Amino acid sequence: MSTQDLDQDIDQQETQEWLDALESVLENEGPERAHFLLEQMIEKVRRSGVNLPHSSNTAYVNTIPTHLEQAMPGDIAMEARIRSLIRWNAAAMVVKANRKSSELGGHIASFASAATLYDVGFNHFFRAPTHEHGGDMVLFQGHSAPGMYARAFLEGRFDEEQLDKFRQEVDGGGLSSYPHPWLMPDFWQFPTVSMGLGPIQSIYQARFMHYMHDRGLSCTRGRKIWTFIGDGETDEPETLGAISLAAREKLDNLIWVINCNLQRLDGPVRGNGKIVQELEAIFRGVGWKVIKVMWGSYWDPLLAKDKDGLLKRRMLECVDGDFQNYKSKDGAYVREHFFGKYPELKAMVANMSDDDIWRLNRGGHDPHKVYAAYKEAADTVDQPVVILAHSVKGYGMGAAGEGQMRTHSQKKLDAEEMIAYKNRFNIPISDEQAGKADYYHPGKDSDEYKYMMARREALGGVMPVRNRTAAPLDVPDLSIFDPILKGSGEREMSTTMAFVRMLTLLGRDKNIGNNIVPIVPDEARTFGMEGMFRQQGIYSSVGQLYTPQDKDQVMFYKEDKTGHILQEGINEAGAMSSWIAAATAYSNHNVNMVPFYIYYSMFGFQRIGDLAWMAGDMQARGFLLGGTAGRTTLAGEGLQHQDGHSLILAATIPNCVTYDPTFSYELAVIVQDGMRRMYKEQENVFYYITVMNENYQQPAIPKGVEKGILKGMYLLQGGGKRRKKVQLMGSGTILREVIEAARLLDEDWSVDADVWSVTSYNELRREAQDVDRWNMLHPLEEPKISYIEKCLKDRRGPVLSATDYIKGYSDQIRKWVPAKYDVLGTDGFGRSDTRAQLRKHFEVNAVYVVIAALKLLADDGQFPAGKVQEAIAKYGIDPEKPNPATA
Repeated sequence: MSTQDLDQDIDQQETQEWLDALESVLENEGPERAHFLLEQMIEKVRRSGVNLPHSSNTAYVNTIPTHLEQAMPGDIAMEARIRSLIRWNAAAMVVKANRKSSELGGHIASFASAATLYDVGFNHFFRAPTHEHGGDMVLFQGHSAPGMYARAFLEGRFDEEQLDKFRQEVDGGGLSSYPHPWLMPDFWQFPTVSMGLGPIQSIYQARFMHYMHDRGLSCTRGRKIWTFIGDGETDEPETLGAISLAAREKLDNLIWVINCNLQRLDGPVRGNGKIVQELEAIFRGVGWKVIKVMWGSYWDPLLAKDKDGLLKRRMLECVDGDFQNYKSKDGAYVREHFFGKYPELKAMVANMSDDDIWRLNRGGHDPHKVYAAYKEAADTVDQPVVILAHSVKGYGMGAAGEGQMRTHSQKKLDAEEMIAYKNRFNIPISDEQAGKADYYHPGKDSDEYKYMMARREALGGVMPVRNRTAAPLDVPDLSIFDPILKGSGEREMSTTMAFVRMLTLLGRDKNIGNNIVPIVPDEARTFGMEGMFRQQGIYSSVGQLYTPQDKDQVMFYKEDKTGHILQEGINEAGAMSSWIAAATAYSNHNVNMVPFYIYYSMFGFQRIGDLAWMAGDMQARGFLLGGTAGRTTLAGEGLQHQDGHSLILAATIPNCVTYDPTFSYELAVIVQDGMRRMYKEQENVFYYITVMNENYQQPAIPKGVEKGILKGMYLLQGGGKRRKKVQLMGSGTILREVIEAARLLDEDWSVDADVWSVTSYNELRREAQDVDRWNMLHPLEEPKISYIEKCLKDRRGPVLSATDYIKGYSDQIRKWVPAKYDVLGTDGFGRSDTRAQLRKHFEVNAVYVVIAALKLLADDGQFPAGKVQEAIAKYGIDPEKPNPATA
């Protein structure tokens, strides 16, 4: 069938008969029956062999027709007055801050476009946590933070002095730029201004809410997650990347509100297209319920007159760049350029003044339309819901920025612009006060205050709010890991396998077992975790609807509605989001959960670094395990798999505690103490621990090393009393090369070596920096000494460090090493080969440790330089081979 055939009606009478029949069904039997008949007809056509084009789009009008809108309760006029006051105070706060200094920044336009979307939620939907209800989670769009502060000001939670310190936090009492739980731990729940992270986090928080409920750990029935997103933010891959999971899991506790003001930071989102239609097709295509809120009530009479659909056609044919233009001009412009294209439409508005045309509102600014959408979304079952709300960026800002390209960065309004803004929203202050950007509070005796607080009281209390009251866990002592602490005997095993054994022991513990949440992307078998499938089960909201292929095996693949394991597929961002949901359950569900997320270390911080930073902001508590860590321990895989820098990246997050243990007993001590700190003492830290897949004998724990393990280093073995002596430091698998180097130094060169196991160069550096700071600020007191200096100050000889990470990792402690110091590391790209060959290539194997140690002694005058050359020849080292850091 040609396009011409579709566009030209060759039998208008027949077409009208079909339409009349459909109209009759709609009137007499309802839309459900009409929908059923249409689906049957489409199915019949397809089965007849016709290639019927599919479209997930509907007309460019409201999804909910006027006659099906649920009436909005409450005092509509009162809510409008309160909304205006919030708009004003939000703008005044930003303007006043920027009159102090343009460095402070801020945003007015985003909240201006979304004020109604938030206000309807606060007045009628967002439930605060109470004893009877766990509370809704609301992920506020970051750039709209001023609006939340302005509402909190009216509620009496903030005073004028605090508003005056917007974005001025250093001296205390200020308000953070965006939602930051770390900076405002009793107010914000979710950091959302790093775009894309809020949306993906909301999906996995919603799924984790079901996980908690299905496992009987928390009653989450009736709780909702409301996520506010800008239409421009949907271009972030993280925003749309996981929406199919929400549909697949039937997350009817999840509601997204996408504020479609058609503008991103610099201009239109889809200047030549239609972002609303694009998003509708995407979300409907994967199974979400889509509710479009396009036009406000002032359009209803015109749409009712639109019997031939010409107005709807005009709405659809206008691209988003057109709609932005209309709202940056005036009613006369809209009459000429929107309605004026077709004589019939121009005639439709002939009796309307230019002011009447300008008053035609968009759905996102009409509380009646927004309420109807929210109510239908809240009542939806078995589907996540997305509300696409059409709005105007900078709504109410007039010539100062309404619908203009520069609107997003507009943060300064002069006195005349503030007066115009005040008049637009009928704020009861003088022009002089408006020009000074004075705040306005109607007083606690006012009807506005009483109404606003009554609405919040009916919904459980004020929001946003963040709870920190979860009961501490009864953390087992170190003896729970006795099988690990005793070593592996003659058997070889990796620290990864030791971790899996530890996880199994924790899962069996009667006090903490139910709180353990194992998380893995899609390589549980790689990490030796398949034994946990049967023991703990993989969480599935529907259980297991099939017989697994390996059912006859001991460790078969078991999915279960009460399963503990979150197996996320090939999806590190999703797994990290699940980990964050579990790691913040103490705040969001009032239950301390203990998540262990294990993954290829290379696919951690460098891939999901923004989410890891978000975890720090959210004060997450849990364990991240970087599996197959180190540039040479993952043999054969090559450049994109071999990690030599994750510990450096982890160190950039202030509350991330990092360790690189060599032996299973070190791992056990670290994990047990981490549980104590996070779940008994409830410190706001989280752990990154590397584990390796290299098998070797695991020794029993030496006496008295626990403190050193946690501090970051301890003496593993002491050397003899020869004059020629070196201090050798190592971590991870390379510590074993260091131990072998000590043997070679002794047997081949008559040099003694003390060997130090360094479990964390990062923690050593942090402690040393704390000591330096204390000394700087207490110049009259006896200086303190860092732990590194305490360990090495009475030891003889130069110091050499070797790790499986780039040299910068161990080089960072150089300042506090009280001797000549050198480092070996794995700078450069990884490559495929055996471990022995890789360590030779990166110059971190035992013989390179020997050569480096001898050179340090030679530089120190304790060893002949000729002997160093002799060692190079003895061990077959090519001194002219390319530098691995650049090769």
